[in-house]
Amino acid sequence: MERLETLLREAFPDASDLRVIDRTGTGDHFHVLVRDSSFDSLSLVDQHKLVYAALEEPLADGTIHELRITTKGTSP
Repeated sequence: MERLETLLREAFPDASDLRVIDRTGTGDHFHVLVRDSSFDSLSLVDQHKLVYAALEEPLADGTIHELRITTKGTSP
């Protein structure tokens, strides 16, 4: 989980909220939440693409078996 959080913090250094949750306790099923102003003008699909890009390595090497993503901008 720490590795995932580090990768996300590098990709979204100005995130106002960033969480990685191990959903099953097995260390390979995660839910990530990222709230960042860079998402304000992007579609949900484009927001999620940025998260997938940040986590490309652990997705490719099998560290992440299942991933749920919640993204939010900072605009009201």
